[in-house]
This record gives sequence, C-alpha cells and structure tokens, in this order.
Amino acid sequence: MSVRAAAAGASPATRRAGSNPWLIAVLVALATFMEVLDTTIANVALPYIAGGMGVSEDEASWVVTTYLVANAVSLTASSYLAQRFGRKPFFLVCLALFTASSLACGFAPNLGTLLLLRIAQGLGGGGMVPVSQSILADSFPPEKRGQGFALFGIAVVVAPVVGPTLGGWLSDNFSWQWCFEINGPVGLATIALISALFHESDASLAERKRFKRQGIGFDLVGFALIATFLGSLEVALDRGLEDDWFASSFIVAVSVLCVLAFLSMIPWELSRRNPMIDFRIVGTRQFGTSFLVMLATGGILLATTQFLPQLVQEQYGYTASWAGLVLTPGGLVTAFMMPVAGWLTGKVQPRWLISAGAAICALAMYDMTRITPDVNFWFFAQSRIYLGVGLPLIFLPVITASYDGVPPNKTDLASALINAARNTGGSIGISLANNVLAHREQFHHSRLVELANPASPQYRDTLKQVTDFFIAQGSSLLQAQQQAIGWIGKQVEAQATLLGYIDVFWTLMVISAVTALLALLLRKIKLGGAAPAAH
Repeated sequence: MSVRAAAAGASPATRRAGSNPWLIAVLVALATFMEVLDTTIANVALPYIAGGMGVSEDEASWVVTTYLVANAVSLTASSYLAQRFGRKPFFLVCLALFTASSLACGFAPNLGTLLLLRIAQGLGGGGMVPVSQSILADSFPPEKRGQGFALFGIAVVVAPVVGPTLGGWLSDNFSWQWCFEINGPVGLATIALISALFHESDASLAERKRFKRQGIGFDLVGFALIATFLGSLEVALDRGLEDDWFASSFIVAVSVLCVLAFLSMIPWELSRRNPMIDFRIVGTRQFGTSFLVMLATGGILLATTQFLPQLVQEQYGYTASWAGLVLTPGGLVTAFMMPVAGWLTGKVQPRWLISAGAAICALAMYDMTRITPDVNFWFFAQSRIYLGVGLPLIFLPVITASYDGVPPNKTDLASALINAARNTGGSIGISLANNVLAHREQFHHSRLVELANPASPQYRDTLKQVTDFFIAQGSSLLQAQQQAIGWIGKQVEAQATLLGYIDVFWTLMVISAVTALLALLLRKIKLGGAAPAAH
C-alpha cells in the first residue's frame, strides 16, 4: 500500500485513542525488519546449510528462492485478506505464521522440510509488510504520518544491510540454525505487544463492514493459478540444470504446467470483479514498464547479494562473517542514498533517475568482471558501493512512476504487484545466475583442459617447476609428480569457476543496461506528489 493510499485510511476524528503511536511504529517496524532481514540473512549461510543437510550449494539456494516465491504469492492476496478480516487480525496471523515457521526452520531434519517451512515463512512474511503501512496510518494523525513512515523506511533499508553480516556471524560463531531461530523471541514479543497495544481505527472497522456487505469473494482460482505459475516456474528454473532441462520428462511436465497456468490466468483474471492480478493495469505502458523494471532490479539485487558472498567464500577463503561484511559498505551507502533518492524523485522525472541508476548498476557489474585471483576485500566492497548508489535511484522512482495513472481504489493492488515483481525477479535472478555459472564453468573447464596438454612446452615447464617445489618440501620424485599434477588440476578448476563468475557478472551487466533503456519508455509524470512506500 502506498503512503498516499494509507494516509487516506484514517483521520483525527476516526482514530481510536490508545497507546503511544511511536511504540506501535517501533513494533511494526521491528516485525517488518525481521521479514526483510530473512530475504538476505541466509545468503552467506548457504555453505553451512549445504554441509549440514548433505546437499550441494545449488540445491541449498532453494532456501532463498522458495522464500521469495512464497512471499510474492502471499503479497497478491494480502489486500483482500486484510480488508476482509481486518488489519490487526490478519497482521497477527501473518506474524504468528512467520515466527512459528522461523523457529521450526532451525529444527528441520532435511532440506525438503526446511524448504516447506521457508514457504510457510514466506507466506506469512508477504502479508505483513503492506498491512504494516496501514497500521501506521491508523496509529498516527495525518500531520505526523510522514515521521512514522520514515521509521518504517529505515527498518526496510537497514534490514538487507544487516542480514548478510548477522547471518555470517551467527553461522561462524554458533550455527546456521540461529539465522532462523533468532526471529522466535522477537516475533513472540512483538505479537504480544501489538495484540495488547494496537486498536484499529473506527474508519478501518467501518471499511471492513462495507467490504463484507459488498459480498466480494476471494479469487481462489486466480490465487491458485498464480501460485502454480510462480511455483512451477521456480521449480523448472532451479531443477532444470540438475535434470538436464528438456531431456527430463519431469522438467517438461513442470514447464507445461507453468505455461498452462499462465495462459489460464490471463482470461480468468480479466473476467473477475476483484482479481488477484489486474492485467488491465499490468498491460498499461506506465505500470507494465515499471513492473518489468522492478522485476529486473529485484534480479540484480538478490543475485548479487547471494553470489558475491558465495564467490568470496568459495574462491578467496573468506569466512561467512567476512563474506557478510563485504556487502556492508554498499548497504550503508544505500541507507544514505535512500533520502537523497527520495528528494531527487520530487525534482527529476523518474525515467531519468531510473536510467541513471541502472547505468550505475551496469558499471558496477562491469567492474566485477575484472576480478582476478589476487583482488582484495575492498575491490568487492567497492563494487557493492556502486550498487548502493545505483539501486536507490531505481527503487523509489519506479514506485512513484508505477502509481501514475492507477485509480485510487487500485493502489493497494498496485503496491502488492510491484513488491511481488521485486521478489519474483529476485528468485528468477538467482536461478538464472546459478544456471549461467554452471554452464559457463563447464565450458571454461573444457577449454582450459584442452590447453593443459602434456605435450605442450608450457605444461611440461609448469609441471617441472611445481614438481621441484614439492621435492623441496620433502616429497619423493613420484609423490612430487603426483602432487604437481593434482595442483595443476585444482588450478584449472579454480580458474574455470572464476571465469564462470565473471560470465555471471557480464549477464547481470547486460540486464542492467537493458533496464536503463527500458526506463526511457516511461512517460512524464507530475512531480512533487507524495511518494508511495514499498519494501
């Protein structure tokens, strides 16, 4: 929901007297902080999760993508459910589901159970954020709502910064399970305090009664089609590489299901009075372009947030804590840039800001293609700083642009769709990067093996030098030769992997550049209006 729409939900005459609104704001911001934190906290813990569960890191990455997909699915239904059952009850149910599944994640005996719990966690978390903004509007008088939303915005911006660092520290010093269990005590305390302190406004209660009298039913079929489409798309993307894509009957079946769900969803949603996704909005030039920009931006943000820690852990020997710290400077720059981007959004047309931000992201990705085996911590941190400058110039302007031309009664739906685009784009971006890495690593390995020909003078010279080194360490001639051959093989593997990562960053650079061009399709809007908020 936008600030603009949420602000219309209550007035001084209809707000109920109650507890200090700042206390409510802190509690709501804390709950939102946990939800956003969980989109990034597990990224640096994936090697620990893979080792603990006995699976590959590629399979462990489902821990991130399943959460994002479930989050996106839940977002599409949050507007209806909050109106039908009330903001407070719906928020508390979502928070309870999120907290319970977070605690259960720490006790998951295998990857399958962990993924099911992450889906439950994502479903609960997806419903919390839009309703959080409505609760803030109910709690503050109109003249102070901006301050309340500022606190909310700080929580949303800081959480992704803290997530990788906190996740790395917990994994290194305790266990990866604490990345999820940490939500337990915070969630339980927040549930108890919000239950006792927050009361919905009279206007909100009246709105719920009007909604019930209208007899608008929940679009269950539409919701099922959306869940089937997004779920099967994610399964196809994540399992395709492992199952050899369309050589697998399973991947073919899942892909057909995905296409059928999508093709069925469009006519069904167009015929509904209260659809989960209003394709009439999505099909417009302004909102449709904004949706695609946010989809691409989510992919860039989440793919880099996962793959940069993975790269420094695999190839440079960083601990999970240091891998998280690599992202911290960029996160701090993002936090600084958010108010700057907010100010610029009121002065400069969104299409120019978005195009500039995407161009900066493309330069950041180009910078990452220059990685070598001997780059240091600040090389990686610097590229993340570039992203920290570019991403805010996309996020806030694209949200503002997306609301231009949207009817007032559709702002809740528009907000949910834009947030869903970011999460869906994130899951697609991670899957795409995984596939690019695997294919290109295999390609480079085969090319490097061809160059490591025992008949070539370069290979023989390298073999002799390395053999002499191991002999100097006390090995016999035969042992030294075997060790030298093994060392050369490891170097080939390491170089192939590094070149695969470089290709991932080339891919993300191209996506960023296309996004910069795509933003130019946005039309001019009237500047100076209230910018909507989104997480």
